Amino acid sequence: MAHKKGGGTAKNLTDSNPQYLGIKLYDGEVARPGMVILRQRGTKIMPGENTKAGVDHTIFSMKTGTVKYSQTRKLGFNNAEKIKKVVKVVESK
Repeated sequence: MAHKKGGGTAKNLTDSNPQYLGIKLYDGEVARPGMVILRQRGTKIMPGENTKAGVDHTIFSMKTGTVKYSQTRKLGFNNAEKIKKVVKVVESK
């Protein structure tokens, strides 16, 4: 006969791995070709000049230059105006 109560089970003790999302290069920092500027889910920030977006929406540099963040106006399918953030790399001369 047991003299202690059985210690039950827990179902919520597992944890997922970190995703390491966010901005990797800030405004004014120097980017070289292939450097990751930011990692994101979806296109919260759109790629601009001298940048491209990967399959997972990661934005990376195509040329050497300075990172610059800005905003632009975009028209939706119903002509609604949206302000979107854009990141670009300004080439150094």
